[in-house]
Amino acid sequence: MNLKVDSQKSKVMKRVLFISLVVFIAFGFHQVLRAQNPSAPDEKRAAQSQKRGGILTMYAIDPLARTLCFRDGKEGMAFTNTNWVNRCSDLSFAGSNLVTGIETDRLGAIVDLGTPDELRSGYDFEDAQGGGTGFASIHLQGDKIMVLKEDFGKQVFQPLRENSKLTELRSSVAAPIKLGHIYVVRSTGKKDNSNQQFVKLMVIAFRPEESVTLRWELL
Repeated sequence: MNLKVDSQKSKVMKRVLFISLVVFIAFGFHQVLRAQNPSAPDEKRAAQSQKRGGILTMYAIDPLARTLCFRDGKEGMAFTNTNWVNRCSDLSFAGSNLVTGIETDRLGAIVDLGTPDELRSGYDFEDAQGGGTGFASIHLQGDKIMVLKEDFGKQVFQPLRENSKLTELRSSVAAPIKLGHIYVVRSTGKKDNSNQQFVKLMVIAFRPEESVTLRWELL
């Protein structure tokens, strides 16, 4: 009789130990998942790299999205509690114009390079009709903006003839918006150019007085 009782007790103890082990393993696995997925979204965003470009639509009558910040590719204005404030407005959509240098401590310049086909014929490089080779080739080399010179397979470049216009820095510089046109924008501080930015843009959709959609990329 005692043997049977001892046997039953042994089985119960083994079952309790087994359940405890399962709970312990499950708890440990849960802790590992929590460690791999931090719950603080701000920390996760802080770890992300600076946005270098993309597609963004600006809206003329929207209080936030009428301006663009080149630093992160987001709206330049912001609501802070009950205030409407400027966050970082490097480019503004005003009626039928793109405007830069609108902040009190900033200067800017903007040049219109025409359509992809006009860029191709003007600089005599190979590209498909309406292609993106010219836009892709625009880059900053030292203090000059360069564009493709010959066949894209050779990767030979030449300075933009409009580089001199990018040195003419002023406040609130505007350029008419034209569908399909490529622009280069320079934005810099009034006192020094330590935080200056060069950006290339392409207008891919446009409704005057309503909205403009841009492909943009930091150079």
